[in-house]
Amino acid sequence: MNTPKLLPWLARKAGISEERATVLWRKAVREATAETGWVGNAEYWGAAMANFQRLLGEERDTLCTPHVTTLVRSQNRMWRLPLIAMEDVFSALSANWQRNLHNFRKAA
Repeated sequence: MNTPKLLPWLARKAGISEERATVLWRKAVREATAETGWVGNAEYWGAAMANFQRLLGEERDTLCTPHVTTLVRSQNRMWRLPLIAMEDVFSALSANWQRNLHNFRKAA
C-alpha cells in the first residue's frame, strides 16, 4: 500500500524517521480496516489518517527530545538586534551624508 505524500512532512513534524512513520502508517491502515470493515472509501481513509495522527502523537510523546526551537529562534533574533541597529545607523548616516553633499554642490 502506498503511503500518503504528507508522510515525510508529518514524520519530521513529529520528530521521527520516515521508516518509523511508514511502520506507523501501516499499523494505522490495519486498524482502520478492522474498524470500518471496508477498504478504499472515505470513512476508511478518514479513520486511517485519524489513527495515524494518534500514533504519531503517541510516538512523539515517548521521545525525550526537548522542544527548544522557540528558544533558539528568539536567541537568534536577539543576536541579530545589534546588527540591525547598526545597519539602521549606517543607512541614516549615509542618507545624511548624501543630503549634505547635494546641498554643498548646489551652494557651490
